[in-house]
Amino acid sequence: MQTFLLISLGAVLGANLRYAVGQLSARFFSTSLPLGTLIINVTGSLILGFFLIWTTERVLADPRWRLLIAVGFCGGYTTYSSYAYETFALFEQGQWLAFAGNILLTNTLCLLGTAAGAAIARML
Repeated sequence: MQTFLLISLGAVLGANLRYAVGQLSARFFSTSLPLGTLIINVTGSLILGFFLIWTTERVLADPRWRLLIAVGFCGGYTTYSSYAYETFALFEQGQWLAFAGNILLTNTLCLLGTAAGAAIARML
């Protein structure tokens, strides 16, 4: 039961932060490219990369933290399904440059975000 509560708590926090970041992004950026989803996926990748390296190589962490942060929070915060749908919609609308740009930016920046999170964790 405690496992489900930890995952649920993390997911609630992650989902609410995802909503807030999405709303702020829509307010400040053009909606021609889904930058809110990109920002969420990149920062989520950075958080996950940092957390997993930090808690496996740098500190002894209670395994329940992995449930809360990696499974719950990052699972609720990152938006791969939104990314996939928005990219598909760009394709269907014939917005080829935005379609290709979204794939390139999301995949490249999320991998870099994960690597940056891991590097930061290893430097500390």
